[in-house]
Amino acid sequence: MADTRTAISEIVTGLGLFGFRDLPRALAARPRFISNVDDPVYDQLDQAYASGDHGQVFETAWENGQRFARAEEGLRGRPPWSVEWKGPHRPPAYEQIPADLRVDHVYLISCKYGSKILQNASPSNLFDRALAERKTSSDDWFAALAPRSYQELYAATVASVGAAGLPAKATDLDAEHRKTLRQALPGRWPSELREHWEMVAFEIARGSADRLKAQLGAKNDREAFVWRLLRLQAAPYFVLGADLRDDPIHYRVTTPWDFRTRYSLRSVDLWGEHAGQPMVRWRVDVDDRETATSRIVEGHVEIRWSHGKFGGVPEAKIYLDTAHHDVAGYEPLR
Repeated sequence: MADTRTAISEIVTGLGLFGFRDLPRALAARPRFISNVDDPVYDQLDQAYASGDHGQVFETAWENGQRFARAEEGLRGRPPWSVEWKGPHRPPAYEQIPADLRVDHVYLISCKYGSKILQNASPSNLFDRALAERKTSSDDWFAALAPRSYQELYAATVASVGAAGLPAKATDLDAEHRKTLRQALPGRWPSELREHWEMVAFEIARGSADRLKAQLGAKNDREAFVWRLLRLQAAPYFVLGADLRDDPIHYRVTTPWDFRTRYSLRSVDLWGEHAGQPMVRWRVDVDDRETATSRIVEGHVEIRWSHGKFGGVPEAKIYLDTAHHDVAGYEPLR
């Protein structure tokens, strides 16, 4: 069963499309014309609504659904023929469009609440392949980019935590070893390890940025990377949700064709920083032909272990720092 907040944000958005007078009536009706939503899921929604713990999410999702129902680019006031909820299933393959609802087999809607994460990639997929393809990798990104300082950090960590049975080399850690270290290192790094960690973090950040810049030598490569970074696909889709301040967001994600028609790419800048963990800042600068102005989109990538210090395969979380409605390629819903 889906997480309660996720189920509310997605299903209630779908309920808002149908023209019910208000949300309580929509929940009471338990409409069967939303595919993949059964009685246990409606029970989950009823309990959440009665508890009052998710009032803001219910309200925003309902209003977003109603807005899409009335929008010129949406349903234009007509009831949908079909609404399909993706639900908590695992996709059969990598999905390029992060859609949670499919309306009338045409409109794809992503419900995004309280998150500025664009995507979660592996470091090699982002920095070595510029998001061009998705491959599974078990490589230790930290050992690959900063082998000496990473090994020095590991040796100092073993001495600090005093755990027995750990290998001499960081590259020989197995799942149990990583679990031992993760449990021994909760919270912030101990003071005696911080200088070692700062050295590793800076090398990882700088090296990751350099690797990605090496993939973006030609303008066409930079332009295609921006499309993948912002998740522009061959078909447009819609994002309905709320930002971190719970203000509603509703926009259409355009296509690479639309982007190239309206914008001219000026530059893609990347640089590494140490901010508690390795971080790569990114900045995209474009000329907007429609408004004859420059548009800037900014964000950052946090490189971290997936399950705590020394725990799991490193991941690269890509964040958007520019407000969604100000992003080139994201058009406010009309």
